[in-house]
Amino acid sequence: MSTEPDTRSGTGEGNPPDTPAPRAVPPRVPPAERGATRIADRVVAKIAAQAAREVLDVLPGKVPHAAVTVHHDIARVRVSLELAYPSDLAAQCADVRRRVALRIEECAGMTVPEVDIDIEHLHPAQLRPATAGRDRRLR
Repeated sequence: MSTEPDTRSGTGEGNPPDTPAPRAVPPRVPPAERGATRIADRVVAKIAAQAAREVLDVLPGKVPHAAVTVHHDIARVRVSLELAYPSDLAAQCADVRRRVALRIEECAGMTVPEVDIDIEHLHPAQLRPATAGRDRRLR
């Protein structure tokens, strides 16, 4: 017989039962040295276009498009719209500017100092939801 402790089962004198092995603790890295998340310009452009759609009564097939340039955490945005006319164009553009800036700040954490609006086309007012079912067009 051997006089050495049995270490295979964890019940011998050299290894107490149910004792977990010590874990190696990774060194703490200061936040400034951990890296950064970069959000692609095209992702920010999609956020801007979606925000513009949320504000406008989008004409079928006339969805807003956006182009974005990001430098550090500052996004410069240009949104192209097609709007119904007659309507309050200035108010619609102001609403789009506010919503686009807000959404980009919320979703991407970027500052948006300006949102340029390009009105690509004006379309005669079509049937509005309030007049659905009637064939009434503005001329």
